[in-house]
Amino acid sequence: MRMISRLHNIALAAFLCLLPILAGAQEQSRVDDLLDRLAEPDLRNWQVVEDEIVMLWARSGSASADYLLERGRAALADGDLSAAYNHLTALTDHAPEFAEGWNARATLFFEMQHYGPSIADIGRALALEPRHFGALMGLGFMLEDMGEMDHALAAFQAAQAIHPHREEINEAVARVTRALNGAAL
Repeated sequence: MRMISRLHNIALAAFLCLLPILAGAQEQSRVDDLLDRLAEPDLRNWQVVEDEIVMLWARSGSASADYLLERGRAALADGDLSAAYNHLTALTDHAPEFAEGWNARATLFFEMQHYGPSIADIGRALALEPRHFGALMGLGFMLEDMGEMDHALAAFQAAQAIHPHREEINEAVARVTRALNGAAL
């Protein structure tokens, strides 16, 4: 009887350990569905869909990681770049599989005009979430600023394919296309 009780406890513990993994997979499936909807050219409520994607991306599955993201973003908004760096670096160290942590730190580096580290963090974010339109947009802005217009256009077009509704992306595609066409003349 003790053996059955012990096996039952082991099975229960294993199941409880799997719950966060199952919840994460369910959230990723929801994000994928929302990203598919966002790409629909005639989507009327795209802002609602975008907001839900951003909200889901900000959930790591770890209360401490979510707290570090919140504190890092708050410090960045307050202009406390040192505190933002400390929180967001702790986040990427603590949760290296959390794409939004890398994207948030890339945003910090972008604000500091440290494009090399920002592009590296965007690479990590995109490896984890290839359809992160915000990361692609940030990459495009940096590449454009660096004069890498062909690569900037590719990044903006990738973001546009995922999110064809955001005017900022559409304007960037048009602006860089005009610049490239003017350069070819």
